[in-house]
Amino acid sequence: MWQAPALAPTVSAKLHPVGRPRGVLSRGLVLWGCERSGDQTPPPLAMDCFRTSPSHSWIYPTVILCLFGFFSMMRPSEPFLIPYLSGPDKNLTTSEITNEIFPIWTYSYLVLLLPVLVLTDYVRYKPVIILQGVSFIITWLFLVFGQGLRAMQVLEFFYGMVSATEVAYYAYIYSVVSPEHYQKVSGYCRSITLVAYTAASVLAQLLVSLASLSYFCLNVISLASVSVAFLFSLLLPMPKKSMFFHAKPSTGASPKPRGRDAFLEEPQKGHKPLYQKIFTFSRNLDDGSLSTPKPENITLTGFVQWFQDLKECYSSEQLFYWSLWWAFSTAGFNQVLNYVQILWDYKAPSQSSTIYNGAVEALATFGGALAAFTAGCVKVNWDLLGEMALAMFSAVDAGSLLLMHYTNNIWVCYAGFVIFKSSYMLLITIAAFQVAVNLSVERYALVFGINTFIALVIQTVMTVAVVDNQGLGLPVSIQFLIYGSYFSIIAGIFLMRSIYIICSVKCGKEKCRSTATGQNPSEPENSMSGMNTVTQF
Repeated sequence: MWQAPALAPTVSAKLHPVGRPRGVLSRGLVLWGCERSGDQTPPPLAMDCFRTSPSHSWIYPTVILCLFGFFSMMRPSEPFLIPYLSGPDKNLTTSEITNEIFPIWTYSYLVLLLPVLVLTDYVRYKPVIILQGVSFIITWLFLVFGQGLRAMQVLEFFYGMVSATEVAYYAYIYSVVSPEHYQKVSGYCRSITLVAYTAASVLAQLLVSLASLSYFCLNVISLASVSVAFLFSLLLPMPKKSMFFHAKPSTGASPKPRGRDAFLEEPQKGHKPLYQKIFTFSRNLDDGSLSTPKPENITLTGFVQWFQDLKECYSSEQLFYWSLWWAFSTAGFNQVLNYVQILWDYKAPSQSSTIYNGAVEALATFGGALAAFTAGCVKVNWDLLGEMALAMFSAVDAGSLLLMHYTNNIWVCYAGFVIFKSSYMLLITIAAFQVAVNLSVERYALVFGINTFIALVIQTVMTVAVVDNQGLGLPVSIQFLIYGSYFSIIAGIFLMRSIYIICSVKCGKEKCRSTATGQNPSEPENSMSGMNTVTQF
């Protein structure tokens, strides 16, 4: 259930969903560039100098959204959730938490994700961000005041709503800033959530270890923080456009980066922008007049456009395999994050020992951020060695999880989690870049959403089979043995594919070399003869 922010990294102007008109900054703040004249009566356009200049129009929505992200992630109660639920405040058993409460989050997230993805674009992001703020508040109200198994299950449903609506946070900003600010703004929005989560974890550890603050008080602090985040969500400007249902024609198309796949390098034949198709649907064939597009036509055309884009995107073999790793690894990563605190409590019961969950969560998040930053600085031929990297680091993930299963030392278990999270963050950064490098913002948004949905389907299957009482209902220690084996299978699959790619490239080079050295000696003469003939002609 409880997760650190998914560090799908910033990779250029194409990462993550959206594009949007500029927001509005408070008038009168940007005064430079206004020249005073000797005339005491200002000209009619003098007040324009008090308006936000286009170059600064992105600042206000970015600041407000970052403040929302900071306070929504400033939740010091999360590292100590399991001790709080199993302690005297809630008095729930480990079996109830593992097998009956936490699976509800996975199921609700899966059911809500696709409808929320469509709704987010249709209502233009802000209402969904407000909905996320409301869901945050309801979740922590249940945590603070709710009692019993049913109350905690309802809590998990609303936290599933929080997770499903998270896409609006990352999508919103692209609909209010110009493309030249995409990379910078995306970096701000993502880094602020990491900073907030790390700060909250450190604060929680200090309050518990030094001030002996109760877990209940940590949840009250979290409730206050998410309430402030909700207030900031109300201050966000309402976008005038969205990617699909409210797309606006652009005066000029931004150049698309050259890539590896022909379908991404060449213009799409017959691939019209959505707004053009909407107007085509709405044209009156009798008198040739252009009518207002009907809502049902907009919706139908939007879905048709999505299907065509996804079909073209996944026709790329390399994008397909990177997305495959993304979906399977993300499913395992989310499953580990959901139940790792239960494993820690199993190895070192919080009621009888000192725990350092907050410090470990902070260190793991910092390690993940450092790994993601490192991935952006490494120059590697990912076309050739990408699958090998996926295999190697997936094997590291598998080893970390198996170590966490077999050890009885809580410190070794902590270290295994830090290695696991850092390794995953490194790879998801590379995978996100490899997927996004040749895609437009709109197509990346679709691929991101579908990959996330597939990951949720896989995670749901694991939850039903391994965790839920309707399935095997295994104890948490055995679960981590299965998760370690799961990542071992992923490593094996991509290791075989990487060997195949490297051997294919090597054989191709040898074939070209043998073809060049084994040329028929008469061929150059024939070639020269042909050239002479052409010259004489």
